[in-house]
Amino acid sequence: MKALIIDDERLARAELISLLEEYDSIEIVGEAKNAKEGITLIKSLKPDVIFLDIQMPEMDGFEMIKKLEDIPKVVFVSAYDEYAIEAFRINALDYLMKPVDPERLKDTVEKLKNNSEDDEFTSKNLANRKDRMLSLEDRVFIKDGEKCYYPKLKDVRFFESHGNYIKVFFNENKPMILRSLNSLEDRLDPDHFFRANRKYIINLNSIIDIENWFNGGLQVTLHKGEKIEISRRQAIRFKDAMSI
Repeated sequence: MKALIIDDERLARAELISLLEEYDSIEIVGEAKNAKEGITLIKSLKPDVIFLDIQMPEMDGFEMIKKLEDIPKVVFVSAYDEYAIEAFRINALDYLMKPVDPERLKDTVEKLKNNSEDDEFTSKNLANRKDRMLSLEDRVFIKDGEKCYYPKLKDVRFFESHGNYIKVFFNENKPMILRSLNSLEDRLDPDHFFRANRKYIINLNSIIDIENWFNGGLQVTLHKGEKIEISRRQAIRFKDAMSI
């Protein structure tokens, strides 16, 4: 399992690397002294897990996570315990306190091992799904805080971008997921989902009304009453694609 250490303190990185070297299952592939460097190394090295400090200059660990499209497993390593709730809210695998206790680290490595075995089993069963567009009948798992959801895509009216998060609107629910709108668009069937503008992807089957809007754009009304603007540029694409 490839691991990357991201911490602005050199001694903290060295200590953790020394502790992890006892485990044959962990291969340290690199270390970064700040979040920006960490993002670059994650993209190039593609680690399975990152051991991530929270308080770092210029960009903290949470901000760094929000800038990633493909997020490896995350183990936060911090001298402060007040960030633990937020860490688990974004699905961190574990939260270690500095200085790292060897016995506590042993538990973390065991979690990583078990989690990887689960991933291997799941990947064999879901490989086909990851290689294709998602259909309206596909269900998607969403975990937002303590709540979990499993809607069919046909029930999702639209997706709304909030920075590096996306709000998913279905039924009366609107949970958040950590993902970019661009990466999501690549997985959605363009026959059913349309990029209305920089902020929204809409389910074409949810549209109940369309009207001309400012500057050559369009405004659509969805079946729950939401009104979303299709930008002028996208309106041209929409008309070309949907016309007879």
